[in-house]
Amino acid sequence: MDLDPELAALRPLGGFFALRTIPGAAGNGDPARLPTLAEAYAPDVPGPDPLGTRVRAVGERLRTAETRVAASIGQQGLAARLWSVALGCAALYGRLPELRPDLLRWDTAAATPDDLWLTEVRAGPGGAAALADAVLHGHLVPLEKALRDRYGVAAGLLRGNAGSALAGAARELERWARAQDRSEVLTRARALTAELFDHPLLRPTGTGTGTGTAAAFRRRSCCLYYRVPGGGVCGDCCFTRPPNAP
Repeated sequence: MDLDPELAALRPLGGFFALRTIPGAAGNGDPARLPTLAEAYAPDVPGPDPLGTRVRAVGERLRTAETRVAASIGQQGLAARLWSVALGCAALYGRLPELRPDLLRWDTAAATPDDLWLTEVRAGPGGAAALADAVLHGHLVPLEKALRDRYGVAAGLLRGNAGSALAGAARELERWARAQDRSEVLTRARALTAELFDHPLLRPTGTGTGTGTAAAFRRRSCCLYYRVPGGGVCGDCCFTRPPNAP
């Protein structure tokens, strides 16, 4: 299936998979005025600070003053969006739109799915190598460096977030494919996920991915959600209970 200009096939999969591509579809006025993700990852960009704005917004939403915690949760949310869009396109269309950081505009104040807007749809290959290039190397590696440099978040934690986000996206896509009796989507999603988890940057992040399904994924790190007021441990956390629990 060829990519359509609106990536409409992604919409039935849910908000994390949807990607706005039409002018005016973003949640904060004219999307052309929004910063790009390239600006968010850059170390010295004059003018507004999209990464700092997002981290502050996440901290306020979670009611935590720990910027390291807000940075971690914010990064995992963005990683989940990027993996969902990329994996969904590859499994449904067999193609991937170019997801370069300079083509993706980011509404740091908006919730899913109004946070990301793709400037234009350019079709490319949809294999696991293309997904790794687009999401891991194109986004998560520069984002990891920015968060380490600015907020001191550990590389292993951020890569664990990346693995957890991929596993979550794969679970949701598999669930939808089973419910819709789309066996070809299920098979492709599992194959892509297994190949991605064999990537050197993702292989150390967790266990339970060898069968091609992400259902049993357990990460080797913690996203720090337990440090949020009222928070706890996630279903794939390396901890079985919060480290500060009695």
